[in-house]
Amino acid sequence: MDRHKSISLADQIFERLETDILIGKYAQGDVLTENQLSENLGVSRTPIREALRRLQQEKLVADSSRGVVVLGISLEDIKDIYAIRIPIEKMALERFIATLTDEKLRKLKDIIDVQEFYGNRKDAEHITYQDNEFHETIYENCGSVIIGETLINLHRKVVKYRKASIENSSRAEKSIGEHKAIYEAIAAKDVESAVKLLIEHIKNAENSILNGGNK
Repeated sequence: MDRHKSISLADQIFERLETDILIGKYAQGDVLTENQLSENLGVSRTPIREALRRLQQEKLVADSSRGVVVLGISLEDIKDIYAIRIPIEKMALERFIATLTDEKLRKLKDIIDVQEFYGNRKDAEHITYQDNEFHETIYENCGSVIIGETLINLHRKVVKYRKASIENSSRAEKSIGEHKAIYEAIAAKDVESAVKLLIEHIKNAENSILNGGNK
């Protein structure tokens, strides 16, 4: 079943605009108007208005005298997001390992193999996608919907910065290596090592972003 058939048009527009803001299609300071978006997306102004209201609640846009202005995600937001992620990711990983199955382990290994394949081809877009898959597999299989959804939302908000960081081939190679080390610790059910490696991975990703992909 097509997922979009089960959600409203306003939901679809919200997801489209949220993604476009988070990947940088709409830059900070860009002005969005109902008329412009209605014409671009081929829908009436009503779902556009609802989507913009929800984007305001997410603090991704704000009202101004010129119209709705894109706020996006700042570097200060990045610091806050990573500070929040660390303790919650620790909980997710501990729970994931506690309920580890061969199927979950195999899925992580498959993701790493695919990420290595694209790493050899310097394909930043697909490396980033597999990075999402690696982390979200842990989030979605940690046994807590609240923890999983919280982390998925936080992870999505930094997608533009993570992709820019991974476009640096050195960081991409290190990131894949870090995933492999985390996987090995998970496979051994070494919770302490897995958590330590995951926290180092998260901090390395943050440092790379804050330093423009140079670490």
